Amino acid sequence: MKADALIIGGGIQGCATAYHLARKGVSVIVVEKDYAGRHASGVNAGGVRLLGRDIAEVPLSKASMEMWQALDDELGYNTGFRRPSLINIAADEADLDTLRAREAKMHEAGYAYERMIDQAELRDRLPHVNSDCVGGVISELDGYAIPYKATSAFRLAAEKLGAKVIEGEEVLSLRRVGNSWLAQGSRNAYEAEAVINCAGAWADRIALMIGDNVPLSHAAPMLMITARMPHFAKPVVGAVSRQLSFKQFENGTVLIGGGAKGFADRANNRTRLDYAKLAAACRTAAEFFPIMRKASINRMWAGLEAYMPDNLPVICPAVNAPRAFHAFGFSAHGFQMGPIVGQVLADLVTGGQSRFNLSPFRIDRFDRKVL
Repeated sequence: MKADALIIGGGIQGCATAYHLARKGVSVIVVEKDYAGRHASGVNAGGVRLLGRDIAEVPLSKASMEMWQALDDELGYNTGFRRPSLINIAADEADLDTLRAREAKMHEAGYAYERMIDQAELRDRLPHVNSDCVGGVISELDGYAIPYKATSAFRLAAEKLGAKVIEGEEVLSLRRVGNSWLAQGSRNAYEAEAVINCAGAWADRIALMIGDNVPLSHAAPMLMITARMPHFAKPVVGAVSRQLSFKQFENGTVLIGGGAKGFADRANNRTRLDYAKLAAACRTAAEFFPIMRKASINRMWAGLEAYMPDNLPVICPAVNAPRAFHAFGFSAHGFQMGPIVGQVLADLVTGGQSRFNLSPFRIDRFDRKVL
């Protein structure tokens, strides 16, 4: 099978890239070893946030946030996007000091969308918060989407424009011959002028086939969802220095995250839950919101996610091969950037450059420099 571009990985980055390339008239094949949205892109917490971003990510994240506002209309499919704001809670004065330092750093860089709030405003916005909490920081632009819906929306929109998505197809080998990339899948062979590595937790393997080495690790971030509860929290909630992340959906269920990791078995495509860590996450949620002591957990799960040592993603052309590109290692916070990453990769593939500074996201940023 032949195309102008072969995308390896059917998560939100791969599907968004397929959509933006197809919009430009590029013929695209996406190959996914399981099914589109099977791993991190379909089972994450769905956070669509600017709050707390590394400054290197902010330009990309801001551009992506603008895209999210009208994404359902653009794609023609429902992503589940809502914008109820996001509050990170300060539990004590040390947390407030952390927020003041962050605020000064952000203002110095020219960013003012994060706003500190005092104890009174925190209680006004979150009446059920623990009365000991002293304040926090809010981004009114932030919210959430439904991960599998959003990934599927990009996939369906790309297919409508002519992209092909082939599931159950693992790439076993990849090599450059002349002006083409030749990929051998578990069922079919592929030929393309450009190849894009969006393989998530398996992206280091694809990178090696391309010729680039990368210190990628993988883990299994866990989530829980409760039975329906009376509505008590409209904003998405996090904490400044504790592992807390949750949101209450319109149907009353509460999704609890916070970054606790289960056991990742990448070789066998499986994850296993760490119940002690899940119990700790429940205790933290109940500590910040005593009403959560009445919650009952309906379901728990974990996805496989890729992590870079600095928790920044890889978004760049390949270093050691022509017409190859990378987008992976989003370290459990890449879902929100999916729309803009797809656009950036489409620009790189078709024009060789991006309007954004991608130097913090180079794949070789950890290579030893020869003096």
